[in-house]
Amino acid sequence: MLKKRAIRKIFITTLTAFILLVLYSIPNISNNEKVLKTNLEVEYITGIGTNNIYLLDKNNYLVKTNILLDSSNKKEQIKLLMKNLTKNGDSKFPDGLSAIIPENTKVLSINYDEEYVSIDFSKNLLKIDEELKERMVEAIVYSIMDLGKVKGVIISVNDEVLEDYNKVLDKSIGINKKYDIKRRENINKVVVYYLEDINDTKYYVPVTKYLNDDRDKVKIIVDELTSSYIYEPSLMSFLNSNIELLDYKEQENIMTLNFNNAIFDSNNKVLEEVKYTLAYSVFENYDVNQVLLQANGKNIETIGTNDIK
Repeated sequence: MLKKRAIRKIFITTLTAFILLVLYSIPNISNNEKVLKTNLEVEYITGIGTNNIYLLDKNNYLVKTNILLDSSNKKEQIKLLMKNLTKNGDSKFPDGLSAIIPENTKVLSINYDEEYVSIDFSKNLLKIDEELKERMVEAIVYSIMDLGKVKGVIISVNDEVLEDYNKVLDKSIGINKKYDIKRRENINKVVVYYLEDINDTKYYVPVTKYLNDDRDKVKIIVDELTSSYIYEPSLMSFLNSNIELLDYKEQENIMTLNFNNAIFDSNNKVLEEVKYTLAYSVFENYDVNQVLLQANGKNIETIGTNDIK
């Protein structure tokens, strides 16, 4: 019996190492859905988890993608995230995506107490280009917050809180911020998820918009995604302009979105790009954990936060 257990343990360890070697040796994978599926399979077999990480594209947008985390310890997970966010000259990320923290930056300490994270970096962190400083902070905060059970992040350099960010940071700082403000009244902040095609792979890109619009955020989200005009050529939406949000309601941690039949494609299905841009956008703006899609009052599909992490 002991011999069989030993052989089984050796087999699982070898299989895990082989899978990780294959994943990290491939610089670019053409289908992002297959990447996620592979990562979830590894998580099931080995107990290794996946987490979101926000990397920089060539247009200086932060793009959501995912990496494997080989630890269940929160401090170790944060350390691994920061390692992957730091330039090291040996990137294993797909072409078109890169780390943003300056090379040779060290994590001096990490403290995780009562769901707040304090992370202290070496002074190399300050070598970031001024125009990318805000993006770097966003990448750090959003990547850590997506671990779950984190209420806020404090960033310091040699025990001094980072200048201009001398407070506890969370996702309220926004990401990939865009301003369309013509007056000081009725300013609304809404996070909308778009898609970007990078070397034939589609990635999700959150954009925090500040605009003079006092409507409910879900209405703004749908209007922005169905607009025939996207302000940035590199970003796109798969929601066609004929899609209408007939009604919606938030109840018991569920956001129900009822559309007309234009939500369906030519095969009478809802594209994954449509489902996920809507769900990601809702989850960033509302305290719900499920999005129920309907067409003329008939249920289509329920999407949970765990389904699209």
